[in-house]
Amino acid sequence: MELSGIGVWSQQLRYGDAAEAAESAAELEELGYSALWIPDVGGPLFDAVGRLLAATRRTVVATGILNLWMHAPEDAAASHASLTAEHGDRFLMGIGVSHAPLVDRAEAGRYQKPLAAMRTFLDGLDQADTPVPSESRVLAALGPKMLELAGKRARGVHPYLVTPEHTRTAREALGAGPLVLPEQTVILCADRDEARAIGTDWLKNYLSLPNYANNLLRLGFSPEDVESVSDRLFDALIAWGDEEAVRRRVDEHRAAGADHVCVQVLTEDQGAFPREQWRRLAAALL
Repeated sequence: MELSGIGVWSQQLRYGDAAEAAESAAELEELGYSALWIPDVGGPLFDAVGRLLAATRRTVVATGILNLWMHAPEDAAASHASLTAEHGDRFLMGIGVSHAPLVDRAEAGRYQKPLAAMRTFLDGLDQADTPVPSESRVLAALGPKMLELAGKRARGVHPYLVTPEHTRTAREALGAGPLVLPEQTVILCADRDEARAIGTDWLKNYLSLPNYANNLLRLGFSPEDVESVSDRLFDALIAWGDEEAVRRRVDEHRAAGADHVCVQVLTEDQGAFPREQWRRLAAALL
């Protein structure tokens, strides 16, 4: 499974119109994107993975991330085995512990000991009738303990909502072998006002989740930066401007040790497939 170059992270490919998702996936492959990443906030995840695999021939399809509280490991392993048998070794299982406010919304008090929960889930994948090989899975690791676990029991890490400095931290923690595959949010726009209009509220929703907020504090941002979504924090997390601005940020991740960067495009209509922007970025990045 080749994991290099540039990928696309997209909630539209998961939750948008299925026919357009398939059409978009085929085009993204032709444009040269090496992986398609989709989230998991409920619904039939493996059906979505299967549709994207069926729409492509070479591109890796990755979960960014499979929410381990929503799946039994033996079922996840069986789905991975079935999809791999049908489509080849192109399904990368990104696994994460999600966030207490989201998990506890469905069942109060369920989110406990996330590191232990990850170990248990990985044990289940290893003990399944057809195990998910460690080289076919990555972890959504932000903090040092989850990074350490990823280095031992997965092919690498898929950090979401991070800066190039976090990419450097992950690479230093993991060493030269494991993969570092960060997500980078981007907005193609004319100026800061337009970027802020599109991205501020979107970012606030994520910063209300403790795992992301705490990771940014570890990186040296202040509580005031997080609370106010300061320009400094906004600029560090979202690459905005023209294609050259996005290319510079991707290059910063690569210089910090990233093997692959997946870009998530935000637009004013966040439910629409940003196909024009994907094409523009392909011309600049690929």
